Amino acid sequence: MKKIRAHAAGIDIGAKKVYVCIEGQPVKGFDTFTEDLEALGVYLVAHGIETVAMEATGVYWVILFDILASYGLDVWLVDGASTKQVPGRKTDVKDCQWIQQLHSYGLLNKCFIPDILVQELRAYQRLREDHIRSGAMHISHMQKALILMNIRLKEVISQIHGASGMRIIRAILSGERNAEKLALLCDQRILKTKKEWVVKSLKGHYSEAALFELDQALACYDFYGQQIAMCDRKLEEGLKKMSTDSTPRPSTKKARKAIRHNRPAIENMGEHLLGIFEGKDATVLPGISDYNWMQLLSEVGTDLGKWKSEKHFTSWLGLAPKQHNSGKMKRNYKPKGAPRAGLIFKQAAAGLLNSKHIALGAFGRKIRAKKGGLVAIKAVARKLAELYWKLFVKGLEYVENGIQKYQEKMLLNKQKAVTKMAQELGLEVISVKTQAAV
Repeated sequence: MKKIRAHAAGIDIGAKKVYVCIEGQPVKGFDTFTEDLEALGVYLVAHGIETVAMEATGVYWVILFDILASYGLDVWLVDGASTKQVPGRKTDVKDCQWIQQLHSYGLLNKCFIPDILVQELRAYQRLREDHIRSGAMHISHMQKALILMNIRLKEVISQIHGASGMRIIRAILSGERNAEKLALLCDQRILKTKKEWVVKSLKGHYSEAALFELDQALACYDFYGQQIAMCDRKLEEGLKKMSTDSTPRPSTKKARKAIRHNRPAIENMGEHLLGIFEGKDATVLPGISDYNWMQLLSEVGTDLGKWKSEKHFTSWLGLAPKQHNSGKMKRNYKPKGAPRAGLIFKQAAAGLLNSKHIALGAFGRKIRAKKGGLVAIKAVARKLAELYWKLFVKGLEYVENGIQKYQEKMLLNKQKAVTKMAQELGLEVISVKTQAAV
């Protein structure tokens, strides 16, 4: 093999020490304090290093990446799976030597790193998702406390953390025990159809311990609600930074798609996103709303041209099947980790499987009947990701033709397959309509 990078270095990152390897030089270790990382940058420049590779280890790489990039070095962040050490003794010193050797021969691939504004948006979005999960845990705690008092509200209304449920819980903690009065706090639509059931569900056996547990759970749920609101404000600021005044903003007279769950409190979110993407609207795709569009923006950025084709994009997302063949054994390979953007497409695809009017839903149900739900969701997510890439790279417009057009296309494909098989067998296909006419 021929070396393609003469001035390359390899770095192994740890919590306390960073080891760097330069060809022809002994391995040198640096502490992880800021002044030591800056000394590492000076050391690399002094030895004429032009490019350096390091593994994506937790979040330890973030500050080192920024410091080395500030020294004008070409920094390669690589996946740890592609730098697996050869069998034998493994140490941090040998790891950095191995990374340097792989990098000098051009055997490593760069990880995708978005620009600064997208990274900022990603931090707020991921933190918001963490708060949503934490808040959901305390909803379960509230349900448990109510059940301990035999208040079966969750069996009567759809969700106790809705407007009606929260009013009832706050009234209980304020000292109200009358079931009739508590039931009147529900929305009129609930009272119109099942007032009697609501009243029966609110007749419980109260205990001091369960009330204390309910109070604690409510306080924690309110706290995470406040944290989510703060993240929403930061997300709005981030979108405004990315959508500058010079960016053309088309008028959005038509109504945007409804966001059913966890809608961010961001004013004109759709307009900001249209401004960032110069008028290209991802919500024309099935299953994509302004919210998961913003999630995708925070994960993959605005420049999808970094992936050469839609196949490269779906492979990076972890939505393409991976081969793991050996001799006569052919099986799919399931990677240990995948980008979060792939999960966002899967969440959108899961909702499409129940659609009665969208062609992708019919495609997914066809796959589900043969190979199961998980394979169907992944297949639909891959189709959706391809459309997303084509929309922003090729500028192709998406038109939803509906299930009927999809079924007509499938019928035509079946007719072609039958005709081809008949020709191979020396037979002739005669249409039923033609035979009836004769």
